[in-house]
Amino acid sequence: MNTNDYGFNTKLIHAGAIEDEYGSATVPIYQTSTFRFKNAQEGADCFSGKSKGYIYTRIANPTIRAFEQNIAALENGFDGIATSSGMGAINCVYMALLGANSHIISSDAVYGPARGVLEQDFSRFNVEASFVNTSDIENIKAAIKPNTKVLYIETPANPTMDITDIVACAKIAKENNLILVVDNTFSSPYLQKPLDLGADVVLHSVTKFINGHADIVGGVIVTKDPELYKKLRHSMVYMGCNMDPTQAYMVLRGVKTLSLRIERAQESAMKIAKFLQSHPKIAWIRYPGLETHPQYELAKTQMKGFGAMMSFGLKGGYQAGSKLMDNVHLAVLAVSLGGVETLIQHPASMTHAAVSKENKLSAGITDDLVRFSVGIEDVEDIITDLKQGLESV
Repeated sequence: MNTNDYGFNTKLIHAGAIEDEYGSATVPIYQTSTFRFKNAQEGADCFSGKSKGYIYTRIANPTIRAFEQNIAALENGFDGIATSSGMGAINCVYMALLGANSHIISSDAVYGPARGVLEQDFSRFNVEASFVNTSDIENIKAAIKPNTKVLYIETPANPTMDITDIVACAKIAKENNLILVVDNTFSSPYLQKPLDLGADVVLHSVTKFINGHADIVGGVIVTKDPELYKKLRHSMVYMGCNMDPTQAYMVLRGVKTLSLRIERAQESAMKIAKFLQSHPKIAWIRYPGLETHPQYELAKTQMKGFGAMMSFGLKGGYQAGSKLMDNVHLAVLAVSLGGVETLIQHPASMTHAAVSKENKLSAGITDDLVRFSVGIEDVEDIITDLKQGLESV
C-alpha cells in the first residue's frame, strides 16, 4: 500500500520513512556534511543528475529528505524543501519567485519579519510590496499591478486571526497569472490543506505546531508542481539555509503527535475563548471558533478545526495587558507558538516591533492586542491562571 493512500494519522507516523541496512525502526540521524562515493563515476553521475545519490548535506541528506517527504505527504504535495528556520522558508520563496521591479501582494497582518524583509531588504532591489487586508478579496483585486508576481497570504493571520478565503485567492491568482503562497503555520496540515484549495505553494515555520516542543527552529516549503519545486529547491541550495539533520530528526519525532496535540489544544482553546469572551475585563477577543469572529463561517468551511491561537484586548489597553502578562504564572511570557506549553506575548512590542506604528495600526495590530497560544496543560489550570492574572488588572 502506497503511503499516500494512508489516512492522515498514519502518514504522520510512516510517511517519509526510510529503510537502512540495520533495520532502524525510526529514521536515523545522518549527521554528516559530505557523502562518500564508491568510485569516480558515481561521483560524476551524482553531480550530473544521472544518479539520485547524496553529495553534500546542504543539497540533500537522508534524514532531511525523510522529513521533507513526510510533510509533503501531509500537505498532499509533490515534494518538500526543509530550511533552517521559518524565515529561511519565507526568504527562499521570495528569492525564487520575485525579481527586480516585481511586485508582491501580502496580507498586512503577517509575521513581522516576513513583512520587514520585504520593506527593508528586497526593496533595495526594486521589489515592491503592497500589504492589504486579504480577508477582503476586493482589496487583493485592487492591489494587482502589471508587474505583480506573487500573492502571499497568512491565514489565520498573525496576530489578528483574520481568515482569508484560499479558494477565492486561488481563483484570482489563476486569472492574473500569479503564484499563490500560503503560510499555513497557524493551522498546520492537520487543520488546513492550502494546496487542495488551489494554492501553488504552502510553507510553515515548523518551529511551531509541526514540531510542537519549543526545542528547535526550522521551516518547510511544499508545492504540487515539479518545476516550481525545482526552482524553490535551487533557491534553498544556493542560499545555504538547509535544515540540519538533527533538526530534521527532532521535527520528525515531534510531528508524530501533531493530531493529538492540536485536538487537545483546540478543545481547550474553545473553552478559554468562551471564558475570556464573558469576562468583564476583556474588551474584545478574536478566535475563529467563536460566532462573533468576522470570518467564522469561512473558517468552518476552510479549516477542519479552529486551532489553538487567539488574540484579545483588555479594557485599559496596553497597560492592562502588560499587567496581565506579568501576573500569569502557568502561561509562559515568550514569543513563538504552537508548543505543548501555553504562551502569552505582546505582538506590538515583540514579534511585530519592527513594523511601523502606522502600519501596525492599519493591519489591526493594536497596542492592546495580546496573543495567546494554548498548550496541552489541563484547561482548568490555564483558566485559573488567567483568572488570577486578570484579578491583578
